[in-house]
Amino acid sequence: MNQGLIPNRYAKALFKFASEKGEADRVYDLMKALVASFVAEPRLQAVISNPYIPADDKTRLLMTAAHADEKKDTCYDDFLRLLLHNRRIEFARDIALAYLDIYREANNIYLVRLTTAAELPEEEIKRLHDLVERHLDGASMEFSRIVDPSLIGGFVIDINSERLDASVNNELKQLRLKLLSN
Repeated sequence: MNQGLIPNRYAKALFKFASEKGEADRVYDLMKALVASFVAEPRLQAVISNPYIPADDKTRLLMTAAHADEKKDTCYDDFLRLLLHNRRIEFARDIALAYLDIYREANNIYLVRLTTAAELPEEEIKRLHDLVERHLDGASMEFSRIVDPSLIGGFVIDINSERLDASVNNELKQLRLKLLSN
């Protein structure tokens, strides 16, 4: 996902800084929590962008949103203060997304999402998980599952930007396109 020049530059700088400090893994966890907080609470972006909210309150809010500990997560705290100093705090969400992409690329981690029409038994999920793992040649992956009844049947597996669509809904679309083209 391309978030723009400013977020990517800050994310690269944060990744380099965190790696030098040996905290890249911890910052990765914080950034995942921060992104999840932005998803769970859409008004968070409006609060962070509000010029009338004091800078210290924004820092505390972003520390809380990432489930960070001020004493333990000094790298993240220093980074937030840099964003405030440079008046880039409104890019926090986009920087977090860019950091996640940079970290995953550097550590060969794939995002894998399994979407099914209904809840599957655990042995079927395990079988699909193992199939994807073999496809990735043992690379690390973050595996998530979603149930989407609009698929009608079958499943869809997204691996980063690749998609394997074995759903009934997709088959019906393909059949319709084939009939319309004749």
